[in-house]
Amino acid sequence: MALGDLIKRHLVDTRPLGVPAYRRIWLGQAVSHVGVGVTVVAVSKQVYDITGSSLWVGLLGLANLVPLVVFGLWGGAVADAVDRRKLLLAGSAVAWTATLFILVQALIGLSNVYVIFAAVAVNATGFAITGPTRGAIIPRILRPQLVPAANALNSLVYSIGAVIGPMVGGLLLAGGGYAAAYAVDALLFTAGLYAAFKLPALPPLGEVTRPGARAVLEGLAFIMRSPVLLMSFVVDIIAMVFALPRALFPEAADQWFGGSALALGWLNAAMAIGSVVGALFSGWVGRVRRQGVALVVVIAVWGLAVAAAGMTGNLWLVVTFMAVGGMADVISSVWRQSILQLYAPDEMRGRMQGAFMVVVAGGPRLGDLRAGATATMIGLSGAWVGGGLACAAVVLVVGLSVAGFRNYRADLVAERAG
Repeated sequence: MALGDLIKRHLVDTRPLGVPAYRRIWLGQAVSHVGVGVTVVAVSKQVYDITGSSLWVGLLGLANLVPLVVFGLWGGAVADAVDRRKLLLAGSAVAWTATLFILVQALIGLSNVYVIFAAVAVNATGFAITGPTRGAIIPRILRPQLVPAANALNSLVYSIGAVIGPMVGGLLLAGGGYAAAYAVDALLFTAGLYAAFKLPALPPLGEVTRPGARAVLEGLAFIMRSPVLLMSFVVDIIAMVFALPRALFPEAADQWFGGSALALGWLNAAMAIGSVVGALFSGWVGRVRRQGVALVVVIAVWGLAVAAAGMTGNLWLVVTFMAVGGMADVISSVWRQSILQLYAPDEMRGRMQGAFMVVVAGGPRLGDLRAGATATMIGLSGAWVGGGLACAAVVLVVGLSVAGFRNYRADLVAERAG
């Protein structure tokens, strides 16, 4: 095979961008997610500057977690019962309001950690509504065969935003302060609003269940009856709770790199740099059939890469190892999302995406809390390295213990969905 053909086979599949509705969503996210990355850096830095504690930075995860659990599950149930375009617009408006609120607190110089936590919680509420809704929209506007490619493109755009956003955030914090960072996020968020506004009407298909506790419980019961879906959630929780070192970044920048805001930006961007590379060369991902086993392997790689990053005090080695972890993480994300979108019928997809949102967004918040608490007890290096090693060991044992997950075949499911 010629080198050009080999590269083409492994580059990201761009066919979903030929669908106008998906292309608008993708471009809107490309712009708005840069602002998200800016705010992630600014909020963690502001909380650390106010409190001087990684535990408080980790508690930001708790402020996110409660709204994500409650409104993620509820928002997914609503997405199965109403026009998904309208729900996406409503959730986006909530998130944008929270962004404006956190900008105002910075402009007037409140420096109150509880006000920041409240703004973060409101933002998480909007995110918990839009996340499952957007995920449930994808299989409605694309053919089943294009869904894995669309998820790879989504991961690419999120990762690019997570690279550019933290770097821009570091520069803005160094030159303009918190208000400048939050103002950029508020401005860029409008691109996502526009993309949602331009979507076609997306009324529910199939049997409509009134959104509420019964609908949520039906969705959770569907997951519990499916070992494949359940284990796709479990392995992701293991990855994030045990190994994610994000809450340790402000302390690491302070202790290892002299408190440099630019070093903090690099730490926050490192995983995303690897994710960009992984997503760009993700053309092969859709051809993997035994995705359960593959998920376990790449999550173990993620844990080992995190552990290696915590063993060195050199900024560029930390960035390199975290980038390797980011490559493993983005591949894992594509497979997990594709399993969920194609395994569930359309009338369940909103609820499945709601549960997915709780795990994907809630797991890292629990990971933040774990990292901050263990750093307080055993120190920065112990919390960082120990978490990565524990992740690799636990996911290999747990992930390979369920036969249905080990034997999952993606090609057979795609044929049924088509």
